[in-house]
Amino acid sequence: WGLWGKLGWNDILQRYRRSLLGPLWMTASMAIMVIALGLVYSKIFKTELRDFMPFLCSGLLVWGYISTILTEAGALFTGAESYIKQIRLPYALYVFRFMWSKIIIFAHNLVVYIAVLIYFQAWPGSAALYAIPGFVLVTVNGALASICLGMMSARFRDIPQIIASFIQIVFFVTPIMWKPELLGEHQLLMTFNPFFYLVEVVRAPLLGQIPSVQTYLAVGVITVLNAIFATFFFVRFRSRISYWV
Repeated sequence: WGLWGKLGWNDILQRYRRSLLGPLWMTASMAIMVIALGLVYSKIFKTELRDFMPFLCSGLLVWGYISTILTEAGALFTGAESYIKQIRLPYALYVFRFMWSKIIIFAHNLVVYIAVLIYFQAWPGSAALYAIPGFVLVTVNGALASICLGMMSARFRDIPQIIASFIQIVFFVTPIMWKPELLGEHQLLMTFNPFFYLVEVVRAPLLGQIPSVQTYLAVGVITVLNAIFATFFFVRFRSRISYWV
């Protein structure tokens, strides 16, 4: 853990080297986005700002964590080419390193959510504790998905561009800037969107609500399928990673 912990932290330092605010630039960017979108979309949807802003902020917080993992997972192994070709280390180390750097960024962005709660005095109460197991589930799924995407991207370099385009589409069809209730009788459509459950399992507790049993069941099924696919893919092609990168 000491090695991947230091490597993950070093990734953050190198990414924002010679930057005035460092990773806080992402926090500032998210704060501006929350304020701008909150003011505009609360008017469009005719929703109270006090109710809409925490929903938007928590949704963007979780979505930013998920989307960053998926869009940057393509460099999981190719970005560690020098390590892979020079020293024999467990491939899991690169996964832990990757996820740790994303958790650090998530922690930075969490400041915006806390600021919104303080401003609107919207305390989630003890229900917020359910966000911890929810975050663990999302992190596990992110790690499993990054293994698959990292290997696929090492073999086919077009995968990151495809994922980036896919994520943009998913962002608009997932209730992040809008509430599921707006679909009315068509809310059933959300049951076919796995990203809705991955966001909701963390967002609901942050809003003071306990996720439904259906949400936990859906995330459980997603995790099992993700684990099966990642395990098969890794066992089948792990010996080729060093050649692909």
